[in-house]
Amino acid sequence: MTEASSLTGRLLVAAPALSDPNFDRSVVLLLDHDREGALGVVLNRPTPVGVSEVLQPWAALAGEPGVVFQGGPVALDAALALAVVPGAGPLGWRRVHGSIGLVDLEAPPEVLAAELGSLRIFAGYAGWGPEQLERELDEGAWYVVESEPGDVSVPEPERLWRAVLRRQRGSLALLATYPDDPSLN
Repeated sequence: MTEASSLTGRLLVAAPALSDPNFDRSVVLLLDHDREGALGVVLNRPTPVGVSEVLQPWAALAGEPGVVFQGGPVALDAALALAVVPGAGPLGWRRVHGSIGLVDLEAPPEVLAAELGSLRIFAGYAGWGPEQLERELDEGAWYVVESEPGDVSVPEPERLWRAVLRRQRGSLALLATYPDDPSLN
């Protein structure tokens, strides 16, 4: 896989027919994609758990809603943090794509506070083994679209799936109107 074919930094938007309940109407930001597989976080699965309950030092920097998000079905006991940082970024932040990057949760929050914007905490992640994501893409389970920095910190995450589809061109934008339960149509 070449760097040009990597999907790192792009969004996977679940097709309406995707039957896995872990990914129903999900929007996944790919943090890494190479020959070894892919890793991402689901951006639109807020939990009822406040950041202050599990990572108190970071709570003041968390955007709204100030809750932990379920990043995926893998390693739910591990935390990842994403933040949008314009410019070069501080120590303790590693660029993933554009102004979106991973935050080192071992770093002191006060060291990063002045430069971080839109911090979001995720429990777990979504992962794919070698060629697994490519097979799912071939099966039509996901749409691959460009990410925007605001996708990481949207204040109403339950609307992200429709919003991302709506901003696409052509027939993909029409999927934003797909009913939650097509059998009721």
